[in-house]
Amino acid sequence: MGGDRSKVTHHRPLIIDQSDPEDARTLAALRDDPGIEFTDLRELLRVEYGKMVAAPDISEGPESDRWIYYPWRSAVVGLPGPRTFRAIRLDRNRNKLTRSEQDRLAGLAIGIVGQSAGHAIAHLLALEGICGGLRLADLDEIELSNLNRVPGTLFDIGVNKAVVTARRIAELDPYLPVEIFGSGVDENSVDDFLDGLAIVVEECDSLDMKLVIRVAAARHGIPLLMETSDRGLLDVERFDLEPQRPAFHGLLGDISAADLRGLTAREKAPFVVKLLGASGLSARLGASLVEVGETVTSWPQLAGDVALGAASAAAAVRRIGLGMKLESGRVRVDLESHLDEVADPPPTGDLVWAEDATVSATGPIDQVLACAQRAPSGGNMQPWSLHPGPNDLRIVLATEYSAAMDIGFRGSAVALGAAVYNARVAAAAHGILGPYEFIEGAPGSGELVASLRWGDGRNAELAANYPAVLHRATNRRVGTGARLADGVLDSLAAVAESAGAQLRAVIDRRDIAEAARLLGSSDRIRYLTPRLYEEMLSEVRWPDDDLDTGIDARSLELAADEWAAFEITTRADVMAQLRSWSAGAALGKYTYDRVLSSSAIVAVTFEGAKPGLTEFAEAGAAVAQVWVQAERFGLCVQPISPVYLYSRRPGELTAISPDFADTLASLQGRFLNLLDVPEHETMALVLRLSYAPAATVRSRRRPGLGVDTSS
Repeated sequence: MGGDRSKVTHHRPLIIDQSDPEDARTLAALRDDPGIEFTDLRELLRVEYGKMVAAPDISEGPESDRWIYYPWRSAVVGLPGPRTFRAIRLDRNRNKLTRSEQDRLAGLAIGIVGQSAGHAIAHLLALEGICGGLRLADLDEIELSNLNRVPGTLFDIGVNKAVVTARRIAELDPYLPVEIFGSGVDENSVDDFLDGLAIVVEECDSLDMKLVIRVAAARHGIPLLMETSDRGLLDVERFDLEPQRPAFHGLLGDISAADLRGLTAREKAPFVVKLLGASGLSARLGASLVEVGETVTSWPQLAGDVALGAASAAAAVRRIGLGMKLESGRVRVDLESHLDEVADPPPTGDLVWAEDATVSATGPIDQVLACAQRAPSGGNMQPWSLHPGPNDLRIVLATEYSAAMDIGFRGSAVALGAAVYNARVAAAAHGILGPYEFIEGAPGSGELVASLRWGDGRNAELAANYPAVLHRATNRRVGTGARLADGVLDSLAAVAESAGAQLRAVIDRRDIAEAARLLGSSDRIRYLTPRLYEEMLSEVRWPDDDLDTGIDARSLELAADEWAAFEITTRADVMAQLRSWSAGAALGKYTYDRVLSSSAIVAVTFEGAKPGLTEFAEAGAAVAQVWVQAERFGLCVQPISPVYLYSRRPGELTAISPDFADTLASLQGRFLNLLDVPEHETMALVLRLSYAPAATVRSRRRPGLGVDTSS
């Protein structure tokens, strides 16, 4: 728009480009006018833009700056260009509306007929930035009695209502195109008014024009909205989807505009009652209709009801504009009825857990069972069953405790191997140790079985670990980040090697930070993959749950802000929304923060390009030994299970997370490279080692006694 002052209108500001010679002359003339006030907001808004998180990359420099002249205010304002201005102004819409959704809605041209209730709707649409242009119609001027619901001022009295609305919007967003029909809309102009609109909002008082607009909207295939400012009644007529749909939902039957023209307020009342339904009216509006022409001039409207109606209309515009479901019909958003339902919120006090009713083991075999049950396992699901007999203890892999991430029962095999190691330690301490073996895939024996024969052995090296194995625990507290003491890593590596495994580690702060990013990214995918998410939440135990399996929520060691975030992440609908946005970077923050606070990240690995469950079980015994040794050095240990941990073959990641398989494969490769794991080695488990305070609680276990006394 050029800067020629002759182009100034009574409702639109003049947008001045000072690089244009004609505009530059106009700007100079305005500066020479002592009655014109200048305000330059450009630098202030650029500072605000610089503070935005994840600000969009806008290729719009100072050459796009504009000066905005508001003749009705005798004021000029300096602003950045329209794209920068819009990005800043609408930044706080995110992510109630994403940027892509905002851009889509910016393509909508919306018409609003009637600028009493319509004023609030038009302003709210502009305020939310959910339109690309507005067309406003009203033939009346502002009167003092309008200012109970129209947010104008005394200076607007005598000014056309559409002009008042347009000016208010211009002072909010001068770049938003607004066109007015200051003579209102009639049969001759309705088609011009509707031309090019995506949606029309009808808020006029004339019943005949209500019908004329609907008939024309059906002809043009434009959806129509109407909000009546009583008990939150919103009407939706989808003439875009149902061009043959009767006007007013058919409530007035076969009636013409001529039948409705020129009616007095009293004569309109019967039609209003038919439209709104006598039973649906608020008691106060119903009583007021009886008094129309007697003690009240017309039916009343409250500003709060008008504002509520504007919010409902804006919500409907968003749905239509974004292609979301919104059928023809009507709905009430009745605040008065909802206020009748006011009640105290449910208590949110501290959770109270029952005391741990510990069962003491008695004889040596019972002690072995109890110790085996203390072995670590993914989600503390203890994926085994114990079968003590007169000659041996059989530990059977229990596939019913498996989950999607336990690909091929490999994670369960690692846990079973740790349980076998614990059982051997206890057996050695009690002098009943004998040989053991793994039986993989034997008919009638399940996927994997370990057999530990009773004997009279007393292996001193195993027995020495008995107290440590019993007290081993997961500690998820945030660490100090202090470096490992000298010799610790070498000692842990030696323990792993003595158990037939290897230890791969990162201890450099930059490498730990990279591990935090990779492992946090994997956790994000776990939240955003529905099956993995459901299984993850099913592992968490609360006060009223059986705490003998799963992860006691207290052991998550959540800070107050983390508790708040965790409560939100337990909502599947929130995760679904984040998934639809390809968002949720913060979902990995819990793991990221803890890994970042570590002193080392280690992976217990073993050789074998195509290992079976027996090899995973043997590696599980190595994991248990490394864990115990780390705690001897005063380290806290937390197992970390990235989604890809047990993926060994193409297609396995696709099976558990189809939408993120490629990303997971990339994360897996980068993590293996970071830890320098060669191709011929396989990870059994990843452990986070840190110096931190003691854990708040230890996860409980299913009773080891009497689990299954059959041989």
